[in-house]
Amino acid sequence: MRELVLDKGHVDYVTHMGSDLMVCNAARVSFNKETDWEVDSAAVQRMRDSGSPTIPFEELRMLSEKDQKLIRYLAKHNHWTPFAHPQITLRIKAPISVRTQFFKHKQGFVENEISRRYVSYIPEFYFPKWRGKPTNGAKQGSEDFISITPANEQKFFDAVRHCVNSYNQLLEAGVAPEQARFVLPQGMYTEWYWTGSLAAYARFYKQRIDEHAQWEIRQYAEAVGKIIKSHFPYSWEALTK
Repeated sequence: MRELVLDKGHVDYVTHMGSDLMVCNAARVSFNKETDWEVDSAAVQRMRDSGSPTIPFEELRMLSEKDQKLIRYLAKHNHWTPFAHPQITLRIKAPISVRTQFFKHKQGFVENEISRRYVSYIPEFYFPKWRGKPTNGAKQGSEDFISITPANEQKFFDAVRHCVNSYNQLLEAGVAPEQARFVLPQGMYTEWYWTGSLAAYARFYKQRIDEHAQWEIRQYAEAVGKIIKSHFPYSWEALTK
């Protein structure tokens, strides 16, 4: 599963461990109890109506109303540890300045990133949708989308092109990639594996989907949310509503 973001970015689903049921059983272990999936009778009927002999069990199972209620209770009262057991791994492609905002989220996450110490292929760059500078004394952020003159936009393109040319010239001169990379701008795309708990991803999402967060990171938060919700529908709804 891939969610496209910005002009060249994306969020890819890699793998996950656990389920909404794991959340419930992690909570119920306190009482030495365990629960199981229920069969979705509506899905069974759809299978019969379609004449399909086989349907993945994931499409036939459902969480009991009792377990759904438990998940809502855990989320409402901030009992977050049961949500820390499921793990999700994504591969994300984003501009460096946006990646920095991802990496501020440390608790419950681990990351491994492409390193330009070891690779020297031609980098890709993010070309923004321009927004106006903040007003009313704000120290950060931006206002609505704006248009700039073709001449000013060309200056941006020329600056990026100049940096790439300088990078290539440094490599041709024998400079190590780990040093030549210093000339590349923050708009350069990078990629990384990002693994975290369900609880950690929910914290990330709630902070970065907020209207006060930078527009670009909000687009990534939305993409992350779509992927995780497809695997943990009950928990994601309870954690992020």
